[in-house]
Amino acid sequence: MKTLVKTTMPLIALLVFTTLVYAGPFDNCAEYTKMGIPSEQGTPLCRKGYALAYNPENKTPDWVAEHLTKDKASAHMGRKNYFAPDPDLPQGARAELVDYKRSGFDRGHMAPAGDMRWDLEAYKESFYLSNMVPQVGRGMNQGIWKDLEEMVRQWALTRGELYIYTGPVYDEALDAVETIGDDEVAIPTHLFKIVYDPKRKEAIAFLMPNEPLRTEDMPKYLVSVDRVEKKTGFDFLSALSQQEQRRIESKKAVGLWK
Repeated sequence: MKTLVKTTMPLIALLVFTTLVYAGPFDNCAEYTKMGIPSEQGTPLCRKGYALAYNPENKTPDWVAEHLTKDKASAHMGRKNYFAPDPDLPQGARAELVDYKRSGFDRGHMAPAGDMRWDLEAYKESFYLSNMVPQVGRGMNQGIWKDLEEMVRQWALTRGELYIYTGPVYDEALDAVETIGDDEVAIPTHLFKIVYDPKRKEAIAFLMPNEPLRTEDMPKYLVSVDRVEKKTGFDFLSALSQQEQRRIESKKAVGLWK
């Protein structure tokens, strides 16, 4: 994985950043990080509907955490786009709308706008570019990934509540990560989504290449949580006991949840 904090950061700034991280930067997002914080690195951003760790080098999130309940998943709101650069990030350390223009990539939500229809502010904040990655459109963002997001909402309706982690993966085998725009927004090679059911104490995880795929092939991209952790270097569901983590994270779901 690429370094989450630039080594060129001045020492005093790095010390301040480290202090902030360990002071509990996600205290106001406790609902979304109840199952644990996957990594203490990155710039913490707490939103009304999700929490994320932002990577200022890649100009994308490292991970985004949600808590999707039955009430949230059943809410309705008309679709309207509010795409915007993140106002809490400085220019030069964030993606801009122009970076995606004519890039050939979609602005792919990590925390989906469809999960945020329960509140207008949460819905608008989901359109911040800090919550997005350059994602292949047809067959991916507009296909299998969209279908997976809708499936997760259905699971929330039937299961009551879910904790969700979503984010990009950058293949370490590549000599360099490809980017778009003058701000060099990194293009992920893969995308992951982990869904945890706290009532049934089970998880389902997906790891998909960022390319056109067929929705009917979705079961092919089922992996264990351990596999995603190995690819990202993050520690998911860390609030659970070590015994529970070993049991839950080592298993790959045998099929899509019902």
